[in-house]
Amino acid sequence: MTMDTPDTLITWYLEMTHRAEFRPAFMRLTDGGIERWQPASAEAYRAMYTAVGSQYAWRDRLLMPDEALMAALAAAELHRLVMSGEPAGYVELLPISAAVSIEYLGLIPSFHGRGLGKHLLSYAIARAWEMGAERVIVHTCNLDAPQALDNYLKRGFRIVRETHEPMPERYRA
Repeated sequence: MTMDTPDTLITWYLEMTHRAEFRPAFMRLTDGGIERWQPASAEAYRAMYTAVGSQYAWRDRLLMPDEALMAALAAAELHRLVMSGEPAGYVELLPISAAVSIEYLGLIPSFHGRGLGKHLLSYAIARAWEMGAERVIVHTCNLDAPQALDNYLKRGFRIVRETHEPMPERYRA
C-alpha cells in the first residue's frame, strides 16, 4: 500500500429519486462537447479507464478478461468528453431495472480544475433521466477524487448508505 492509501475503504452509495432533485451545473463548451462512445476494443476502453482512474486506484476493469469487459460495455451506454479534439474524460451509464447507475465517470488529469467534472456529471444525470430512470444511483469512495462526493451532493444526490471495510488488496499499489 502506498503512503497515501488509507487502511480503510469507505464507500458512499448515493441516489436521486426525482428529477426535481437534480441541480445541474452545465457549462457552455466552446471548444468541445460530449459524444456517444463505443470503444472498438477492450484495449481502447482500458486506455481511457487508466488515463482517468489510475491515480485513484481504479483496478476493477483492468482485472476483467476481455470478453467479460466487452459484455459489460455492451450492456452500458458510454459517452466521451472531447475538448479541442482530445479525449478529456468519459461516463459509463448502466440501466439496472428501473434505475440507471453511473458506473464510471471521470476526467483525464490534464483537464481537472476547469469545471468540466460538474458538466460531465450534469450530462450523465440528464441522460440517465432521458433513459427512463426512476432513480439514478452512483457510488464513490475515499480513493476517488477529493471533489467527487461534494460534486454528487451538489448535483442533488443524497447518501443512502456508507460502508467501511479493510482496504482490498486490489487497491494496494
